[in-house]
Amino acid sequence: MIERIKESIKYIKAKTNDLRPQIAIILGSGLGDLAEEFENKMKIKTRDIPNYPLPTVEGHAGNLVFGRLYDINLLGFQGRIHFYESGKIENVIYPVLVAHELGVKILIVTNAAGGLNKNFKPGDLMIIADHINFMFLNPLKIFSPNVNRFNKPAYDEKLRKIAIQTGIELGLPVREGIYCGVRGPNYETPSEVQMLRKIGSDAVGMSTVPEVITANYLGMRVLGISCITNYAAGISSTKLSHEEVTEVAQRVKNEFSLLIKETIKKIKQSEL
Repeated sequence: MIERIKESIKYIKAKTNDLRPQIAIILGSGLGDLAEEFENKMKIKTRDIPNYPLPTVEGHAGNLVFGRLYDINLLGFQGRIHFYESGKIENVIYPVLVAHELGVKILIVTNAAGGLNKNFKPGDLMIIADHINFMFLNPLKIFSPNVNRFNKPAYDEKLRKIAIQTGIELGLPVREGIYCGVRGPNYETPSEVQMLRKIGSDAVGMSTVPEVITANYLGMRVLGISCITNYAAGISSTKLSHEEVTEVAQRVKNEFSLLIKETIKKIKQSEL
């Protein structure tokens, strides 16, 4: 795994003149347009990077986008790899490992998620306060068995507060809640949705949790944001589809991009 990452990093550094991003953003289903707003951007297709796993799901373009906003070096991952695509946890966390090797200190993970909390509606942006790992997978198994069992919050409290306050100031539909990660690829049944609600989940999706566990292990600070794209099964009579997910994500992309950009600006003012 180490040699695999080294080859990828060598290629990326050669293409970017060893640019050192400070913040990386993993952009979920239908949310990749934010990276197109980077200044002085440079795009690398993941298919050209040695050893880099390729996303196969619609709405995940498969690009690494380097650029700047507010004089901050950024790396945007247009697309992620879900566990159900390859069945390999090392592919799921590959973007996090790449970001860490490039020197990233802050990771922003985003996703499109189904709403479980009946007070949430499609188009809301949920700052992730914590997660529930119903994937029953842990990426730390690929590291040394003598890993540090971190007990700090998985989602950085200061970054969460910045994002929430930014959303309030902008008048955006920002919520805070618990994200539940499941393996997929099928959507949850109404009975499963009832169970997830009872154990405290506000939103559910098929990503994010392994990335966050890995980032914390590597010492990165994490901010997570879910775009609520649909009601989970049984909450609404509407039939679920991936097309609906990407459609809603596209509809709120301006609000989503504004929240991320303004949050990054405030992070710079207070953290960097």
